[in-house]
Amino acid sequence: MKALIIGGAGFVGAYLIRELALAGAEVHATCLPSERITESCTSHTLDIMNAEDISALLEEVSPDVIFHLAAQSSVAVSWKKPQLTANINVIGSINVLEAARAAEKKDMRIVIIGTGEEYGFIRQGACPLSEDEPLDPGNIYAATKACQEMISRIYFRAYKMDIVMVRAFNHSGPGQSDIFVISDFCRQIAEIEKGMRQPEMNVGNLTAMRDFTDVRDVVRAYRLLAEKGVSGRVYNVGRGRAVEIQHILDTALSLSDAEITVKQDPARMRASDIPIIEPDVSLIREDTGWSAAITMEQTISDTLGWWRKKLGNYGTSLGV
Repeated sequence: MKALIIGGAGFVGAYLIRELALAGAEVHATCLPSERITESCTSHTLDIMNAEDISALLEEVSPDVIFHLAAQSSVAVSWKKPQLTANINVIGSINVLEAARAAEKKDMRIVIIGTGEEYGFIRQGACPLSEDEPLDPGNIYAATKACQEMISRIYFRAYKMDIVMVRAFNHSGPGQSDIFVISDFCRQIAEIEKGMRQPEMNVGNLTAMRDFTDVRDVVRAYRLLAEKGVSGRVYNVGRGRAVEIQHILDTALSLSDAEITVKQDPARMRASDIPIIEPDVSLIREDTGWSAAITMEQTISDTLGWWRKKLGNYGTSLGV
């Protein structure tokens, strides 16, 4: 399999490059001029806002499968920069689809990565959410991803393109940006252990319930969907069990010997926050055999270990 990852310099991209390479694929990946791909693959510079460049790259690489990862993927950033989020997630995706439609190779598969946040304001009793549940996005990022998915469905139906769509729920792991909750908690703990800040953690809403999956499991799901997913279908990718953010915090704190005070920060509260988001993952299990294998506790432990190493924290007193 020859794979092209659009948006390969990001957190998920690095893990997907590794997953595909280990499976024997020939891997190509794109990044912006300001970015660098650290994993071993054939790298290409690409901005998805330039449609002509996408077309040229597809003709050059002629991939069997495209993984479209390029996105503005932060909910918090989407509230602050809605225009940027819409341009990248909607217009950029249309550029990718149009380039693929016009490409000489007609049998390439496209895996479109969306989000579990698309479900949004969930009706009472709807969880676990099946792929047939109506979408009602509750934030700007989710709305752009729902739009991306709807447009992809149109391309599948109108142009008979081979497209598999994903609604990926929260995923985390070593190396993730600290704008995401698990990495944020782990960074703060590691900084406190290092003496870089006062022993006080700032947190947002701890009552929200979310489904968290290790990024290493998630990229395995993407690979299996490229191999076995049914064209035109939408697949939830997640653990299938939501937990309170409070549980994430408690687990992270339990891995440290430091005495830490927790303080709720109003600035970290979202303008709109959905109480619970939990997927039904039976469809991907039935079609590919995939299920999450890495425990959430292991993900948190590995992420904290990554931050400790990054900050130079060593020693048994830190629980490592």
